[in-house]
Amino acid sequence: MVSSKDVAKYAGVSQTTVSRVLNTPELVKAATVEKVTKAIEALNYIPNENARLLVQNRTNTIALLSGPLHNPFFVDTTMAIVNYANSQGYKVDVQFVNDEKITQAYARFLERKVDGLILSCIFMDDPFFHQLENLNIPFTTYNRKHNQQRFFVEIDNEQAGYLAAKHLLELGHKKIAWIGGSQEVSTYANRFLGVQRAFKEANIPLKSAYVYHTDTLKQTIEQTVMTILALPDPPTALIGGADSIALMLMDICLEKKIAIPEDISIIGIDNVELAKHHSIQLTTVGDCDESNLGLIAIQKLIENIENKKKSCIEITKSVSLFLRDTTAAFS
Repeated sequence: MVSSKDVAKYAGVSQTTVSRVLNTPELVKAATVEKVTKAIEALNYIPNENARLLVQNRTNTIALLSGPLHNPFFVDTTMAIVNYANSQGYKVDVQFVNDEKITQAYARFLERKVDGLILSCIFMDDPFFHQLENLNIPFTTYNRKHNQQRFFVEIDNEQAGYLAAKHLLELGHKKIAWIGGSQEVSTYANRFLGVQRAFKEANIPLKSAYVYHTDTLKQTIEQTVMTILALPDPPTALIGGADSIALMLMDICLEKKIAIPEDISIIGIDNVELAKHHSIQLTTVGDCDESNLGLIAIQKLIENIENKKKSCIEITKSVSLFLRDTTAAFS
């Protein structure tokens, strides 16, 4: 088997020079790079990738802490992250995490050596963020962000909540329910702020009986819908704090023979691929240019890894309404 020592002898250079050409060619004279490259081709030398990565102190592995796959948002983003990372020569170590088990997921990550971390499960006051800042690896969050307002890719969540509520209010709905997730999560907290702003602007009260901050599990959402429908004066429209919730609301209502949008209007937020399906056609709010937050985040993360720095990532994408078939004027 041909070794780097053989390449060095053939090219008339040192073995160290061969290593430099393989790992940091930009630091070697062009004539030397050409000489070593020709020797590699002539001898059909295949570098040992593991050895090269050890020399570079690299693993070519990125850790992804994603939300659970029952949420189609994470199906879309995980696919985009893995595909792009693979195309750039990186493996992705994926963990699908529920908020209740986030501490264990953090612990598992800290046990592994990776070149970077991308995560969608950070809480606004999460102390893990400060641990990440002290680690010598690039990282970014997507969909959610920490209160420190650094290293994130998101949509304008407050404006998204505002547009969703405003759309229903403009259709004549005044009895509108919000079903979202934890207010410790920036995504839901800011979307709910936007909903409140729309109601305040319209000078219409948002009744506390119509507001539900849940764990976003289907069983909980179903119980919430049953509670809402049993109210003496039930709402005529529902805002799902994410498309995943809105899709569950649709499923539950259809199971109960509640027609959408004739009996009740439903709107989501995120504009996931499934929302566009011809059999679903969910009205929703999402990124204006329909880009994938996971893809943007992994592109920026790999830029930082390749540049060997932790440049701050602060991206908030503008949003717009995507009008489909699940909302209608109140009559």
